[in-house]
Amino acid sequence: MIKYLGSKRTLMPVLGAIARAVEARSALDLFSGTTRVSQEFKRAGIEVTAVDSATYAHKLAQCYIATDSRSIDPAELDDTLALLAALPGKRGYFTEVFCEKSRFFQPKNGMRIDAIRDYLEEHLKSNRLYPVLLTSLMLAADRVDSTTGIQMAYLKQWAPRAHNDLELRIPDLIPGPGHALLGDASEVVDAIGSFDLAYLDPPYNQHRYFTNYHIWETLVRWDQPEHYGVACKRIDSRDSVTKSRFNLKREMPDALRSVISRVSAEVVVVSYNNESWVSAGAIRDWLLEAGHEYVELLDFDSKRYIGAQIGIFNPSGERVGKVSHLRNTEHVLVAGPRERVRSAVDAVSNHEAKPGRCHSGSVT
Repeated sequence: MIKYLGSKRTLMPVLGAIARAVEARSALDLFSGTTRVSQEFKRAGIEVTAVDSATYAHKLAQCYIATDSRSIDPAELDDTLALLAALPGKRGYFTEVFCEKSRFFQPKNGMRIDAIRDYLEEHLKSNRLYPVLLTSLMLAADRVDSTTGIQMAYLKQWAPRAHNDLELRIPDLIPGPGHALLGDASEVVDAIGSFDLAYLDPPYNQHRYFTNYHIWETLVRWDQPEHYGVACKRIDSRDSVTKSRFNLKREMPDALRSVISRVSAEVVVVSYNNESWVSAGAIRDWLLEAGHEYVELLDFDSKRYIGAQIGIFNPSGERVGKVSHLRNTEHVLVAGPRERVRSAVDAVSNHEAKPGRCHSGSVT
């Protein structure tokens, strides 16, 4: 998967164990991002609906969640990727903006991205393989970028991987049905239906995924937007329509509380961390207010994202800030019928979860 701020890679075994323990047959991932968690649920045989407001996240969900691997002809996919890989590179918008005006990628790779992406748009956009092929290109670009994992800036010196040649690979597709929905969680939650399990992993702070991963948004939309700044961010990053309530400190608590009250699922799992705008105790109270019988809180020690570990730098690449701490705590709250919640907690007891400051509680 692509490098991603807030990735739940280390929590996937825990979340998968919870889904299996509560015997979920359907699941909702309301802030799906790279779809790591959705994929974990789908591998457990659960029919997953993945929702996100970012176009690139929706395309990942179309590839990994909405595509049933059994419906794909491996030979056809191999042949198409080989055709794309053989295309001669050409200088286009991607090369000009992200290789020359900025330095996210080596020009040799930017030119190949331009060629492949143009071909996809002109010849394969209506092909059922399109989301799989576009995901393959996104993953290939991620393996040769020169960032710390977010696209707000590029490294002063080229990352070693940036010198490698772009290589298209087949994404790890999963058998089974699934669904991908492009939309804002606050707007779709009422109409999306009911589930055995809902997973909520909302943004933690003011940093927006739309700007943190603006290159992926442009790569998927292929709309050649106007841009600004050293990082050549999309000009629509400044528009209110691309800003979420979940990234606004004053509005985020009410937005999350509203979603929790409206999501329809027997078991609801919320993950958050201790550097966020709301406490685990507040989230626990909202889950109880929403009518869930019982809530358990599990805490997991975690490394902070790589940008927080290396410090703060100015646009010239000079260090201007110090690292305050290297680790934080990931909260996982499980809410629902007492027996199912207890089964979930028992299932993850071997993942070194420790009791949190908020005790498990019940509504009587």
